[in-house]
Amino acid sequence: MSFKNSNNVLGDPLVPCSFDPLTGYYRDGCCETGPTDAGRHIVCAVMTDAFLKFSQAVGNDLSTPRPEYRFAGLNPGDRWCLCLDRWRQAHAAGAAPNVVLESTHEIALERVPLETLREFAV
Repeated sequence: MSFKNSNNVLGDPLVPCSFDPLTGYYRDGCCETGPTDAGRHIVCAVMTDAFLKFSQAVGNDLSTPRPEYRFAGLNPGDRWCLCLDRWRQAHAAGAAPNVVLESTHEIALERVPLETLREFAV
């Protein structure tokens, strides 16, 4: 079943990434994007302790709950729609989390080769 008629990096219909925690730029569980999503939250990643520490170190604390944004904070094992450039930055630093290919938007292929994503596939 297609979600908003987008495809994933495998060329198949994009499937949701996570409903618990509820992820996605549109907070609909899917790594969908649109004209207002400047960060392109399109990589469905499985959080790791190493990535969460890396993200915090570069100024994006994803672990601390932020109730004012209805954000409970992420833990290792959670799936989350990451910004494409944050994933690339983590990859370059050796801290990239694994990726759920079926839930990663095909637009990611504009900046990351499928072979690289496959190396991190769950």
